[in-house]
Amino acid sequence: MRYVAVLLLVSLALYPPWFPIYADDKTDTGTANHFGTDGYRIAKYRAPTPVTTPHGVTVTTQRLQELICRQDPLLLDVQAVTVRPETEEFGLSWLPVKQRFNLPGSVWLPNVGYGQLDKRMDDYFRFHLHRLTGGDLDRPIVIYCVIDCWMSWNAIRRAAAYGYRRLYWYPKGTDGWAARDLPMQKALPVPMNPASEK
Repeated sequence: MRYVAVLLLVSLALYPPWFPIYADDKTDTGTANHFGTDGYRIAKYRAPTPVTTPHGVTVTTQRLQELICRQDPLLLDVQAVTVRPETEEFGLSWLPVKQRFNLPGSVWLPNVGYGQLDKRMDDYFRFHLHRLTGGDLDRPIVIYCVIDCWMSWNAIRRAAAYGYRRLYWYPKGTDGWAARDLPMQKALPVPMNPASEK
């Protein structure tokens, strides 16, 4: 009992009640202020993610390989990139990025995993999901990014909100795929405004 009392006194000396203790941002999986009222992650996108998502089936690298062989899912890379300033003349387009490699057969739709999308980005995501699935809400879709990235978690939540029902989340992303020495392809983001991306 005396040991517990001493330990408590030492703890109070080191960390008095007024002393602010903050979680380490690198290990924080998301406090309330990292989420919007609609449930999307809106800050600190590069942080450990949950093990699963309530909006789809979480898959490992091996399970994803099997899924690709058996069901030919749509593979969506949602890694973010920087955008050029928006103008009336040129519209919104992607800045040149460091060469990215993603899973063979993937389509890269950048920035659709941010927690808040303006109308143009929301329309971009909706349009290309509809185009790529032919409007089939039951087409299997795999969404990924890189490891410890909330972009893919947000994007799968958003696709579910659009009505897509067969969603798969690959949280290890390109890092997990590359770690297994599996083939990769050079990636190019799908243009936001085809007329301005030449």
